[in-house]
Amino acid sequence: MSEEAIITVVGAGLAGSEAAWQIACRGVRVRLYEMRPVVMTPAHRTDKFAELVCSNSLGSDLPDRALGLLKRELEMLGSLIIRCARETAVPAGGALAVGREEFAARVTEAVKSHPLIEVVRQEVQDIPAGVVIIATGPLTSDALADRIAETLGGEHLSFFDAMAPIVAADSIDMTVAFAASRYGRGDDDYINCPMTKEEYDRFVEALVSAETIPLRDFEAADRRFFEACLPVEEIARRGHDALAFGPLRPVGLKDPRTGRRPYAVVQLRQDDLAGTLYNMVGFQTNLRWPEQERVFRMIPGLERARFVRYGQMHRNTFLNAPRVLKPTLQSRVRDSLFFAGQITGTEGYVGSTASGLVAGINAARFLRGEPLLIFPPETMVGALLRYITTPSEQEFQPMKANFGLLPPLDAPMGKRLRYREYAERALAAMRAYLEAHGEEVHATSGSLQERQ
Repeated sequence: MSEEAIITVVGAGLAGSEAAWQIACRGVRVRLYEMRPVVMTPAHRTDKFAELVCSNSLGSDLPDRALGLLKRELEMLGSLIIRCARETAVPAGGALAVGREEFAARVTEAVKSHPLIEVVRQEVQDIPAGVVIIATGPLTSDALADRIAETLGGEHLSFFDAMAPIVAADSIDMTVAFAASRYGRGDDDYINCPMTKEEYDRFVEALVSAETIPLRDFEAADRRFFEACLPVEEIARRGHDALAFGPLRPVGLKDPRTGRRPYAVVQLRQDDLAGTLYNMVGFQTNLRWPEQERVFRMIPGLERARFVRYGQMHRNTFLNAPRVLKPTLQSRVRDSLFFAGQITGTEGYVGSTASGLVAGINAARFLRGEPLLIFPPETMVGALLRYITTPSEQEFQPMKANFGLLPPLDAPMGKRLRYREYAERALAAMRAYLEAHGEEVHATSGSLQERQ
């Protein structure tokens, strides 16, 4: 490897930041391109790396849950993103949620201060030469998306994603709302707005009839929502009680005013370290902004809510990964071209981070002429990447980490024990694989024994 050897990473989101960090930590120079703030996207608001544009939650942190297991595998691999998330964590029960601005600032500072990472604030409209990782995410610019489609010789698909509103904490009426976590898990980490059946009925009626932002012609022709991030009004249109059995389900909660479980509950989760902002959980929406104020202020406790950010919907882009990517995250048409992040179909913040981490490790190994890594299918990292790179007759859709991706266990057992066995097997397989391939094994947070 020459002294001038360098790897180009395009995009400084979760995946790109993680990829750049992994490469630099292996002694290889990185040129990291980020177009913001020179060119902004429809969803981003700042120039910070790893900005979270939707929820501020990275999902379950329980070690015997799929996302909790994936986090521990990433910690074992030395993930910058998971480290920064833990350093900026806010109360969220059994989940790992972060102070949005503090988290992005922590990642940005770490990446920019690494002596082997050069940051270039410039839009990339073509695929660079040499060893490259494209980690431009689901909001890839039109020019680069067209070049990717040309280069790979395959279609790139699209779907709609949405973000939830954020309200000021001091505008929530706490004589109605109450602080609690489901089944008492955590330290009353959520603010809960309880609804009676009558209040719920009026709210749903107003929600389904509210005016939405019209889609542009090219968007209307391709109106496909990602099921894990449906706009709240779309869920309501699927049936009057769809919200009550979905994001507004009241299980595990009691209204302290009545001592009984409410008919429905709107939960709000802390969005910043100071506790001044709260995110409306599950309330991704495409309603017009005045309609959001009108309809969402029908929720008990939010009658005088002050909206710091309104919900929005935007079109996301992702590759037909099984057709165009190898399990190493190399493209099938050019070995020196890697892809990472949500553009590959690894859905969610932690899945995006995982593909960025693997692409970074493999790009560094490729440049040094070392064997590339394909993680065992018993690990969540390996199973997720195996899913997105295995050709199938079915239409490809993005996938979040879940235990259904793992090879089944031999013996039948109950769900809780099965999840625990999956996690123990995965962590053992990851450790053995890293040791066999000369990779450092880092410490993880929270053991399975803590769940006993």
